[in-house]
Amino acid sequence: MFDDRPTPMIRFPRLARFVCATVSLRRHLHAAAALSFALATSSAHAAITVTDDSGATVTLSAPAQRVISLAPHVTELLYAAGGGPKMVGAVSYSDYPPAALQLPRVGDNKALDLERIVALKPDLIVVWRHGNAQRQLERLRELRVPLFFSEPRRLDDIAVSLTKLGQLLGTSPTADAAASAYRNDIARLRTQYSQRPSVSVFYQVWDKPLMTLNGEHMLSDVIALCGGRNVFAGLQPLVPTVSTEAVLAANPDAIVTAAPGATRPDTPLPQLDTWRAWPRLAAVANNNLFAIDGDLLNRPAPRLAQGAQLLCEDLELARSRRK
Repeated sequence: MFDDRPTPMIRFPRLARFVCATVSLRRHLHAAAALSFALATSSAHAAITVTDDSGATVTLSAPAQRVISLAPHVTELLYAAGGGPKMVGAVSYSDYPPAALQLPRVGDNKALDLERIVALKPDLIVVWRHGNAQRQLERLRELRVPLFFSEPRRLDDIAVSLTKLGQLLGTSPTADAAASAYRNDIARLRTQYSQRPSVSVFYQVWDKPLMTLNGEHMLSDVIALCGGRNVFAGLQPLVPTVSTEAVLAANPDAIVTAAPGATRPDTPLPQLDTWRAWPRLAAVANNNLFAIDGDLLNRPAPRLAQGAQLLCEDLELARSRRK
């Protein structure tokens, strides 16, 4: 007869250790698999949280799939961050990249088409903090759609914006690559030009009335990047009005303005030609009146690096013309 009673383990010590080790290993494998599954599930549904340029916290339960841009520079940032396929609407003058021209329009910074915005069912709206009227912003908040406020103020803020938008869009690899490329372009220009002999610059925003930008504006950073000095950096507010006499007294080495298509050398520049009435003005005497395509200088987006390149080349030309 067979004895079917349990055999005492003490009679088979090696077998006992093997069985115990096997059971322990299986338990660890099951636990590891359960933990891996739990982490994967948690990661798949983890909330995305970033801080926008107003200091507010923006949280999405999942990457945005239907995005509306309320400023041309925002449109450029979103496309550069890899969000083109997720764009469902944009404001007027959102003309870059060319694909943005095909987006449905939702008004402009003065008058938003709220009904159109609602109809497009966005799950993220990216707003120009000081470009969209406060009354309209309050109406947008009533829609209970997450708002990300965009207003890059310093050169590196553009790269930071790309990174944050990439997180919200779920396109971080593309966004991070764009941010890195932009930073590299700016670093190259800084190395090449920032320590060159200083060139004093008057940046003319508008001619009637005569307006400029102070040292808090990003464009003043671009001027410094190129080894220039903004002659009205110390004025207030951000976009101060100045007199012709003040410009003559500052006697800048170069006068720069922005104009559509102005990167072509044959572009007529009546807004700058008026300065030729003062032939002793240094900028006029040395023919240092420059204009650059405004979309490359005035939009805080990756193409600003191209505008900076052009400005640096102009200021280098001004150095070579000094008498």
